[in-house]
Amino acid sequence: MQVHNDVYPADPAQLQALMEKGPSGPIFMVNLLKFKDKAEYEDGRATNLSGREAYNIYGRAVTALLPTFGGRAVFAADVTFLSLGRVEELWDEIAIAAYPERGAMVRMSMSPEWREMSVHRTAGLKGQLNIESVLTPDMTPDWLARIAAEVGSGS
Repeated sequence: MQVHNDVYPADPAQLQALMEKGPSGPIFMVNLLKFKDKAEYEDGRATNLSGREAYNIYGRAVTALLPTFGGRAVFAADVTFLSLGRVEELWDEIAIAAYPERGAMVRMSMSPEWREMSVHRTAGLKGQLNIESVLTPDMTPDWLARIAAEVGSGS
């Protein structure tokens, strides 16, 4: 398996698939994040921020924006160890966001608010993987099923 981190979708087929309806009901987007050592803003502004610090500016802002599109932040944690498998380099952080459906995530990422805050995301990220997932009904703990129900109902 070859892994390729990206900051924005570049593969036209992948981008086209992202625009399709997707699974019915809530999705959970698993984000595997790799940060730059030092933030690099595309507009050339000087900064002393690390990549993680720049991304955290984005992270706080997107967490506040998610409810506008029916979503919510579910989980974020630092990656500390790979206990099975091999990768050339570990990701730095995992973040999971829930959305009522794929289209809500797409609409959020096309909104003027998201575009404004995403400069910090781009400045801080070396790359990431976004993995769309849906709950497995007979394997889902009650607390997570409640989150899915809340997000799916727009609460």
